[in-house]
Amino acid sequence: MLKLKQNTPRWVIVLLDLIIHLFALSFAYVIRFDLKADISLIQSEWEILSKSLWFIVLVKLLVFYLFQIHKGLVRYTSTEDLKRILLAELTCSVLFLIAGLIRLFQLDGVFLFPMSVLIMEFLASVTFIVGGRFVIKLLYLETMKDKGQKEFVIIYGAGVSGLITKRTLEKDTRNQQVSVAFIDDNEKLNGSRIEGIRVFSTRDLAKIREEFHANTLIVAIQNPDGEKLQRVLDKAISLKMEVQKVPNPKSWTNGSFSTRQLKKIRIEDLLGRETIDLPNKQLSAEISTSTILVSGAAGSIGSGLVQQIASFNPKRIILLDQAESPLYDLQFELNQHFSDLRFEVVMGDICNKERMYKLFQTTKPDIVFHAAAYKHVPMMELNPAEAAHTNVKGTKILADLSMEFGVKKFIMISTDKAVNPTNVMGASKRIAEMYVQKLNEQQKTQFITTRFGNVLGSNGSVIPLFQKQIENGGPVTVTDERITRFFMTIPEACQLVLEAAIMGKGGEIFVFEMGQSVKIVDLAKKMIQLSGLEIGKDIELEFTGLRPGEKLFEELLANEENTIPTHHQKILIANTRVETAEQMQRIQTLVELCVQQDNTAIVTQMKKIVPEFISNNSEYQKLDK
Repeated sequence: MLKLKQNTPRWVIVLLDLIIHLFALSFAYVIRFDLKADISLIQSEWEILSKSLWFIVLVKLLVFYLFQIHKGLVRYTSTEDLKRILLAELTCSVLFLIAGLIRLFQLDGVFLFPMSVLIMEFLASVTFIVGGRFVIKLLYLETMKDKGQKEFVIIYGAGVSGLITKRTLEKDTRNQQVSVAFIDDNEKLNGSRIEGIRVFSTRDLAKIREEFHANTLIVAIQNPDGEKLQRVLDKAISLKMEVQKVPNPKSWTNGSFSTRQLKKIRIEDLLGRETIDLPNKQLSAEISTSTILVSGAAGSIGSGLVQQIASFNPKRIILLDQAESPLYDLQFELNQHFSDLRFEVVMGDICNKERMYKLFQTTKPDIVFHAAAYKHVPMMELNPAEAAHTNVKGTKILADLSMEFGVKKFIMISTDKAVNPTNVMGASKRIAEMYVQKLNEQQKTQFITTRFGNVLGSNGSVIPLFQKQIENGGPVTVTDERITRFFMTIPEACQLVLEAAIMGKGGEIFVFEMGQSVKIVDLAKKMIQLSGLEIGKDIELEFTGLRPGEKLFEELLANEENTIPTHHQKILIANTRVETAEQMQRIQTLVELCVQQDNTAIVTQMKKIVPEFISNNSEYQKLDK
């Protein structure tokens, strides 16, 4: 017996195909005479056929050779192979018909074989040749399958992506996953079957998991409804199922993907919200004709902004940052994905006034996106002089230069921690907001501020910290069981910043709708469950107490502020107090204090500028008395 794991010699394939064709011809004759032909009829038909049998064999061999049917690997038969087989068989039948007519009118007055046999021979040949190849393919796949423990999976999504996922699992001989059921939000599909596998409602997940002993759920929906996905994933996690997702179709090859591309669901996928669509025409018109400067370009928000701005093909984009390695990585990525992008990489500190002056003088930007800042609350609580130096003085330098060199728009990236600040970092960002708002009154440059909460997956955020702790075996540390935070994805935050930049006329503080706040302890628990671990058994969850300056709950608006709606439902405008010239003088004094590196004096001055700045769990609480 031939081993299915080895390449079968070509002559064997040709011989088997020839035998199948002769069998198909015999089968056609049997059907033609309805199994009732007597010996005399068989003899007369054989008399006619025997004279041309050599011709039939020759045609089959030559046509299959010309269509290179024998060169295809039978165990990898594809739809392209089937097309060639169909065309080859059709060609043979046409040649048989032509030869039959020639024989009828030019030779001995009879057809090559009856017309009904010609038709049935074509159908039988296609069926047997194709069927034989699929039988061999299935046998090969079975023999190649690792006989280890099978892993039964449920596929979420009974659409095209779900079907491709099922076929991918079946095709991969090294993969032990076996799809046993589909689940789908569309109740109309409940009870139907796709290639033999039943479709269930998502409500039946627990029942299906028990019935089929399925331990894995594969999310095969490319753009799922956020709320529905959340419910399904929460249910799967509570059932202690491993959750994987199908990669983005952009990474597929020839309409398919590899099982090795299946990735575990991340916590970002659980917290991420619905994709937003922005009106790109106005964005494109504004950006494509502008030279754009992005400070903090190598950071989480900065690099996200650069990626989205690059897609609008700006006149030129200047990437400013003092972080050498991240800036190099961004440069490499832009060269890989935006080969036609006109950009310039600039190493520099925004607090170096001479360096910044030279940058504005040589590049003359039309729009400035100011994302450079120190953002870590505990770190800035220990280093107030640096917080004020970078977040206030650095912003002041860029804002002043923007006015001096006629920048059209200056968009500052702020934070929800600037609202009723309880820490040095938040207060420094609030002071920066106040400064650029006051500058806007001079009507030389449109100064726009955008304010939002935590960004999923950003550098130094809680998610990478939890992930590292889980990988190290724990414990996973949460400061307080009650603490909550707002979260937004990097793409969403950057899209909304761009939209605010276009709609802004100057002087606004745009506040982004952040959805529901999330309890950090729930976030930690979900990440532990996603890692297949059990709290208290595999890993510990510890509460460490609030860090210096940390709030239990964050806000997007101060008490005296209210909002004005915009044309975009996710963007509001905050009404804030009008700042006085005296406040601007106090900010100038704060900048001058940075030179002295006197932290107490700096925080005291901050509290004078921002009266609502009340320190929490910090050594600077004494300054509030």
